[in-house]
Amino acid sequence: MRCIAIVVLCCSGMAWASCPGQFDSSTDQQWNQFRLHSDVKALAPLLSDNFVLTHSDGRVEDKQSYLQDLASSNRVNTQIENFDVHIRCFENTALVTGRTKQQGISAGKKWQGEFRFTRVWFYQNKQWQLQASHSSRLP
Repeated sequence: MRCIAIVVLCCSGMAWASCPGQFDSSTDQQWNQFRLHSDVKALAPLLSDNFVLTHSDGRVEDKQSYLQDLASSNRVNTQIENFDVHIRCFENTALVTGRTKQQGISAGKKWQGEFRFTRVWFYQNKQWQLQASHSSRLP
């Protein structure tokens, strides 16, 4: 007896596509510029109400906590330089990955480093909002 298996891989609905609403690197760059200038008022609408930030040391902050941290000057970013940035889109989601060199001051202590990052943006109500950001320190 002979078995014939036919495997059909249909990816038309699963392929990375162009992003709706003109998502490009400038959308993601706004996140960095607003943080660099501690512009909480401009940053707030970019973050979803369910935003989660996972820092390279494992700390996790929500939208309110992160914005309060920036507004209080407890955290000051003095350099954010991204490179090797890749953007992939799927329907109403943009996945941004890359590397970054950053430095700043947190709780009175200077810090600096090079990190890998992943950010997830979601498009709804005709606007992009950042849902999650995660960074890992490079050795």
